Amino acid sequence: MKISVLTVCWNSAATIRHTIDSFLIQDHGDKELVIIDGNSSDDTLAIVRSYPQDQIRLLSEPDSGMYDALNKGLCLYAGDAVGVLNSDDCFHDPTVLGRISAGLETADIVHGDLDFVEDHLTKRVVRRWRAAARPAKGFRTGWMPAHPTFYVRRKVAETVGTFDLNLKVASDYDWMLRAVELHGFRTAATSHVLVDMMVGGASTRSLASHIGHNLEALRARRRWLGAGPVDYALVAKPMRKIGQFLLKQGDNPNMKKPI
Repeated sequence: MKISVLTVCWNSAATIRHTIDSFLIQDHGDKELVIIDGNSSDDTLAIVRSYPQDQIRLLSEPDSGMYDALNKGLCLYAGDAVGVLNSDDCFHDPTVLGRISAGLETADIVHGDLDFVEDHLTKRVVRRWRAAARPAKGFRTGWMPAHPTFYVRRKVAETVGTFDLNLKVASDYDWMLRAVELHGFRTAATSHVLVDMMVGGASTRSLASHIGHNLEALRARRRWLGAGPVDYALVAKPMRKIGQFLLKQGDNPNMKKPI
């Protein structure tokens, strides 16, 4: 199974080497990295082009933000399955794509554990996201997968379509909701840590960004699930994340925790 990894970047010279290196060391050989660059003005493009290009495809042109760039990637990738690796994130170890490929042999969607780290040198964990199987009411209960660990078969991506550009920070949530809740695709969770994610992303950098993400997520549930002006998940979704901050760095990384 060929797995395509979409990486969106813009002026990411400080971090993108870690991202590319973590892709290239994957022990799953049938893979490609599709880098969609927003016309960077720093050394990002020089860094990308310094790597062998046999497994890396690059598009660099102005875009309208991360989700616009991801939509371009959805038109470009060649694999049997696809997922996203942010330009300041890394695969946790060399087995990740192999585990994803194995999971997709019996499921249409695979997602897994994620560690939030301060940086990719110390790998100091500040928060742990532990995947759980979809509960009976799924997104209505506040459950959601971690998007950087979310990989789907091509038929899923083609059915779900593009990211909604009207959502500024939660279009990934909206896309996963559509994939999981609307089409009956088979979903599997793995307890292995798949991604080390740098803290400080668009939806996590501040209290305001958390609030904005949750309000946009409610907007998605109202559109697709018929939620009211306020629903259970509006409270349950952020409450499920509190336990992630309580996990200590020395905790067993494979210990199952709610998300």
